Amino acid sequence: MNFSPKAVEQPLNRATGQLEPPFAVVDLDAFDANLGDLLRRADGVPLPLASKSVRVRGLAERALGAGFRGTLCFTLPEALWLAGLGGDDLVVGYPTVNRAALRELAGGPARERVTLMVDCVEHLDAIPAGGPVRVCIDADAGWRALGGRIRVGAKRSPLHTPAEVAGLAREIAARPHLVLDGLMAYEGQIAGVADRPPGKPLLGLAVRGMQALSARELARRRAEIVAALPPLRFVNGGGTGSIERTAAEPAVTEVAAGSGLFGPTLFDAYRAFRPRPAAFFVLAVVRRPVPGVATALGGGYPASGAAGRDRLPRPVFPPGLRLDRTEGAGEVQTPLHGAAALHVGDRVWFRHAKAGELCERFNEVHLVRGGELVDTVPTYRGEGRAFL
Repeated sequence: MNFSPKAVEQPLNRATGQLEPPFAVVDLDAFDANLGDLLRRADGVPLPLASKSVRVRGLAERALGAGFRGTLCFTLPEALWLAGLGGDDLVVGYPTVNRAALRELAGGPARERVTLMVDCVEHLDAIPAGGPVRVCIDADAGWRALGGRIRVGAKRSPLHTPAEVAGLAREIAARPHLVLDGLMAYEGQIAGVADRPPGKPLLGLAVRGMQALSARELARRRAEIVAALPPLRFVNGGGTGSIERTAAEPAVTEVAAGSGLFGPTLFDAYRAFRPRPAAFFVLAVVRRPVPGVATALGGGYPASGAAGRDRLPRPVFPPGLRLDRTEGAGEVQTPLHGAAALHVGDRVWFRHAKAGELCERFNEVHLVRGGELVDTVPTYRGEGRAFL
């Protein structure tokens, strides 16, 4: 989707004119447009919500009410909390060794609503005996070339082949207190790697070639893994960047998504889609150290992942601003070049590089629609629930 800063800046400033920076904003018009686009791209295949990419209960409930189905949580304590609030179909996307949370799950009613992620016998050993606990096997979806000498993809599960996955399934079946519920295989090298890097056409060609080869190999292997397992309630794959491709696989029953709701900067460089920027944060200019430079208070909100400029927040309003190469976005100050027209007390709007991580910096987000402030809702952090 096209993003016109001039068309967005004035309504957002008008809606938030009485707020004091720093603060976070979600543009509901953009959020809802992104939501509809994600559902369209899935073409009827269920979309569980990746909660780590939102971290705001009010917005998660908005997505679930509009067509998302179930929640892919990022920790077991989060899943237990959501289950206690009435949440259902909660899959913990990452393995856990939290003994207290595992005891609570095994001995309580949440086990009817929560599924754990496992990829080794040690994960199974950590689950206390008791009422049946549902588990999902996480299989490695990475691409291996040249006999395994080249490996592309996130370093997640050690289970790569159908035989390895089936082996863990047999271990699960041998334990009466465990039930195999599903399979997960997240192809981060496809769903999370932009295929149109700005100013790097040759890199883009290489990425697209890798993704095409990886997708073909994974579709075959994922189908073989599913065939090697007993019947499953769900087979989860993909993410915001690969919805169409993953949803088209016959073996896949659902595709998790979440980042596309906020449309952070790391999703600006995909060919097949481009979400509308929906999440912003605002800082105040407090200094003018030299002509052409304005310094904002705070702003050191880098995204996770391998360190690089693409992980830094990006100033978007007023247009034409750029970060200082030697200071970047700092804990206490963020110098901005191209700021000849800015004065002390002015505001600068930023976009974060990733989605839900922004919410770890703010207790609340202000919701704007049509140039009006319509609500203010707490983040997980604002509810005292900063899980990681």
